[in-house]
Amino acid sequence: MDSHSDPLTIPRGRGAQSIFDALRDEIIALKLTPGTILSRIELQTRFGLSSSPIRDALIRLQVEGLVDIFPQHATVVSPIDLERARQAQFLRRSVELEIVRQLALAPGTAPLQKLRSLIRQQATLAELGEYETFTTLDHAFHRAMYEAVRLVDLWDLVRRQGGHIDRLRRLNLPVSGKMQGIIEDHTAIVDAIAAGNPAAAQEALRDHLSRSIQFVGQLREAYPQYFSR
Repeated sequence: MDSHSDPLTIPRGRGAQSIFDALRDEIIALKLTPGTILSRIELQTRFGLSSSPIRDALIRLQVEGLVDIFPQHATVVSPIDLERARQAQFLRRSVELEIVRQLALAPGTAPLQKLRSLIRQQATLAELGEYETFTTLDHAFHRAMYEAVRLVDLWDLVRRQGGHIDRLRRLNLPVSGKMQGIIEDHTAIVDAIAAGNPAAAQEALRDHLSRSIQFVGQLREAYPQYFSR
């Protein structure tokens, strides 16, 4: 995967937040792969900003465990940490199991039309092999459920904790049948919510959010350089 990105112009008023968002997205998408050295000088040139917002953005990425900063030496994109990935998976699964239960108990509050529209869009993108946009819609699907139960701040928390599990998911996405499997999972979740069946909704959600860790062995064998020892 390409570790280089096209130049990106950042509105100066947004500073460190924009740099953080751009770099985080590229790390999650594996455009910046584990082990990639991030030169502060090159980042200043790329974003057209001074060293301070660059430093602040990198510190935020370090807090999320996505980069390792070696003072006076280098900043490096961190390897995938399986323990962090497992904890993030547990957190997200725990929260979303309750969310789909609540929605299934009151299916009239669920954004069923929006969720089904996102599934249809994902199906089109899967046929085209558009991984990045497919992932964006995957996030939109789950966020819509948080919004429906007025827990959007929890979505932001889950996303902040999920950098390592999200990289696992992105690494696994090109595997044959993976995107179709996600579409089928999403459909099963929505069908169970629409039917007012909390148990079925939770079963479909649990199965959906448990698969990435199941494939760790194969992923580590294929990409050993991406993982912490």
